[in-house]
Amino acid sequence: MAGADIKPKCMERAKKWSDEVENLYRFQQAGYRDEIEYKQVKHVDMVDRWPETGFVKKLQRRDNTFYYYNKQRECDDKEVHKVKVYAY
Repeated sequence: MAGADIKPKCMERAKKWSDEVENLYRFQQAGYRDEIEYKQVKHVDMVDRWPETGFVKKLQRRDNTFYYYNKQRECDDKEVHKVKVYAY
């Protein structure tokens, strides 16, 4: 991959749920900052997604176990403020 080791410039907490926040929640549950870090660490070009919703379907953690996610929203409103949104 070109541009290896991209670092974010700043971070803020999510205020309300969106599709982007949902996917960030899934990456952060699996131990990654976001999709960019996941692709850097796991050396993959594509992330498995649900075709209907576009949400992340499956992620491999750093210890090589897998997280599988549902098609529907998994990030409850009470969890939204824990999601970190990074800017590059």
